[in-house]
Amino acid sequence: MRERDRRRSITFLPDFGKVPPQSNDMEMAVLGICMVYPDSIHEIRMIPEMFYKDAHQKIFKAILDVSAKGLVDLLTVTERLRAFNELDAAGGPVYITGLTEGIYTDKMIDIYSKVVKEKFYKRELIRISTEVQNRAFDDTYDIAELWEYTEKSIFELSDETHSQEPIHISQGVDELIEEVRQIYEKEKSLVGIPSGFTTIDRITGGWQPANLIVIASRPSMGKTALALALTANPAKMNYPACMFSLEMSRIELVTRFMSGSSGYANIEIRNARVDFDRFVNSSHEIAGMPVWIDDTPAIGLMELRSKIRKQVMKNDIKLVIVDYMQLMSAEAKSREQEVSIISRGLKAIAKDFNLPVIALSQLNRQVEDRADKRPRLADLRESGSIEQDADIVCFIYRPAVYNIRTITYEGLEISSQNLMMIDCAKNRNGALFSIPLYHNSSLSVIQEEMFELHNEPF
Repeated sequence: MRERDRRRSITFLPDFGKVPPQSNDMEMAVLGICMVYPDSIHEIRMIPEMFYKDAHQKIFKAILDVSAKGLVDLLTVTERLRAFNELDAAGGPVYITGLTEGIYTDKMIDIYSKVVKEKFYKRELIRISTEVQNRAFDDTYDIAELWEYTEKSIFELSDETHSQEPIHISQGVDELIEEVRQIYEKEKSLVGIPSGFTTIDRITGGWQPANLIVIASRPSMGKTALALALTANPAKMNYPACMFSLEMSRIELVTRFMSGSSGYANIEIRNARVDFDRFVNSSHEIAGMPVWIDDTPAIGLMELRSKIRKQVMKNDIKLVIVDYMQLMSAEAKSREQEVSIISRGLKAIAKDFNLPVIALSQLNRQVEDRADKRPRLADLRESGSIEQDADIVCFIYRPAVYNIRTITYEGLEISSQNLMMIDCAKNRNGALFSIPLYHNSSLSVIQEEMFELHNEPF
């Protein structure tokens, strides 16, 4: 939660005839330790508004002010309060001196400050719940605004209470050794989530937790088809996935899933030109996949974060797919700033939930002016921050769309028919790659093993 939000939010607390959660003794102990042992100030990560008593807020603010100059002790804090005419409001010199009496160690500062912060968070929960109740009675707020305020307030407070402490490097070494041991002893085949494409997994080790993977192309190049493959492939290996489709409805997505499974083209399914029994039988594999679909249009970052949190808790999802990021919404002064906010937000979601997020993206028209039509990082549409925030950036290249009949791959000339090239232009933690995939657009099928290289164009 931002500091200015805290200052605004704590101004009013509802009166339930009860004393709000507080611990006066713990607040006094924290203030005393900070004045006697100044090094503890920055370890506890507190702000003045976390103290219940107004006098204690003023004292801690004075402590922070003088600590910026490295001159914290009883006298400098008292003088700071006197300079701002707040000494009497803070209890006077005698009260401030009394805070330091009996302080002989700083070993308990973590415990004392934790209690003070917990009381603050409880007061914040009371304030938020009361505000939600007031807004629920107010007809000027619609239900969408009410949900947004509630979830945003709760999750901001939750993120603050679950802030992560730095770890010693030895802990990171132990975690890495355990990962390597499991792979070495065949307990795990990959560190990350498998894409289902052997060459990609061999290079990347699977999609890594906390990574943002951007897959970009011009329109009608097969982004959604690839997203479906990257959803279904790990799901069939029991890696639960959640797909957020901002462009297509869930029925359209399920139709594409079913097309690849049943062998019927999308148009045949939509017009019911199928053997119904065969079609139903082929649906069982799709229906059994641990895949969740959300087709909310123009979803915002806060709503996306809320839904992902619920899916992690309820269904233990391991992978998130967003199709596509330019259709998300965010408040900004310009379109470039909006896309930048979305890009940073998706990366933050990947880190916070420790799972890979695959986000599809559009490319600008510059690629059309290029002779070979091959996408580059500079073609990412509307914001250069996408390239900066992403851990992996892959482009989809289909030369047949541009009437390019053959391309050269690893010294061999190959036909562009049913060819989808995946070009990795950025890989923060590994090598770049370019691999050919077989793409059957009518069935929305993308496979690796069906594509073969030939010495001559076929």
